Amino acid sequence: MAAPARAGLLRAPWRLWGALCLQRPPRVSRPLTPLQEEVAALLQQVEVERSRYSDHELRAREEARRLERKREEPPEDEDADGERDILLAQDLEDAWEQQFLRFRPGARTTDADKKNDRTSLQRKLDRNLVLLVKEKLGDQEVWVLPHAEWQPGETLRGTAERVLGSLAENKVEAKFLGNAPCGHYKFKLPQAVRSEKNVGGRVFFFKALLLSGQVALAGAQRPHVWVCKEELGDYLKPKYLAQVQRFLLDL
Repeated sequence: MAAPARAGLLRAPWRLWGALCLQRPPRVSRPLTPLQEEVAALLQQVEVERSRYSDHELRAREEARRLERKREEPPEDEDADGERDILLAQDLEDAWEQQFLRFRPGARTTDADKKNDRTSLQRKLDRNLVLLVKEKLGDQEVWVLPHAEWQPGETLRGTAERVLGSLAENKVEAKFLGNAPCGHYKFKLPQAVRSEKNVGGRVFFFKALLLSGQVALAGAQRPHVWVCKEELGDYLKPKYLAQVQRFLLDL
């Protein structure tokens, strides 16, 4: 029974496509809102009030008591090792303080942010970014998620994996989030290229997280951008955008 179904599918006027929703996860955490900062300060205060002394704090307190006793009743035979022990805790704290003063956090804003270079992965480091490419559909050029037409003998996820392999010359590692599509979009071809045997296509979306590697589409002269959820409306058609926003979360 499977063969007639497959044959009927191939004769259908709707062509099947697999699309890849490739996301670059955030590289840094988002800045806290004023309310979150207030709650964090409160929780920090509660934690300090309910916490117990650490081993280092107990050691420092003991050394402080030993030093105080030494000042009140100096021993006849001075213990050199004991004196080094008394200074050791403070020495450690001084070294930690110097390390802290030398620490410089990385910048949250990059050159790509300043130039508004949406082709760069090094932008909006605290947000999810989605890859969009510009494709020619009939006599129109539209922005879409990278996609390819399904070929007999492969699964729809296999089509999406083939799309991933076409995005760069070097290997790009990505983690697919499941074997089933996360969304679906149906479109009709422009009247100029539409026929009874080729009405349009059904696109099935698969989500994947970029783990390593660099997506290089400039060499293939394929315009592309990395955008956050709020910027999708600058590129995608309204109906296509509505379907993408149904499965695209930005937590």
